[in-house]
Amino acid sequence: MVPAKPRPAPHPGPRCATHHRAEKKRRKAAAHETYTQKTYGLGPGDYARLRELQGGRCAICRRATGATKALAVDHDHACCAGPVSCGNCVRGLLCSPCNRTLGHARDELDFFKRAYRYLKNPPARQLEVDP
Repeated sequence: MVPAKPRPAPHPGPRCATHHRAEKKRRKAAAHETYTQKTYGLGPGDYARLRELQGGRCAICRRATGATKALAVDHDHACCAGPVSCGNCVRGLLCSPCNRTLGHARDELDFFKRAYRYLKNPPARQLEVDP
């Protein structure tokens, strides 16, 4: 019997599809770790520890887990000028919608107080009371 030729690897490198996916996942995680360290001043493993501390969910809505898209590192923009954070102004991990909401509010507490009052007593309720 003639020995079978080795099947050519479907991806670059001498890997089967399963090992290719595992290597791709490992590289993506390593790149994300490097990014969070350089951009937000987090130490090695700090992102994972922060995520664990938050129960693996967005700190605000508590719904998003970051399974599809990694949770964003939220930090106080007033602390550091420029594209890189000092690391002391990191507040937590947020999903994209919650992070955008904070960004649009520009971290103004008054915005959230107004939003709370609006939700508790919407203006349309006054229409029902007035004759």
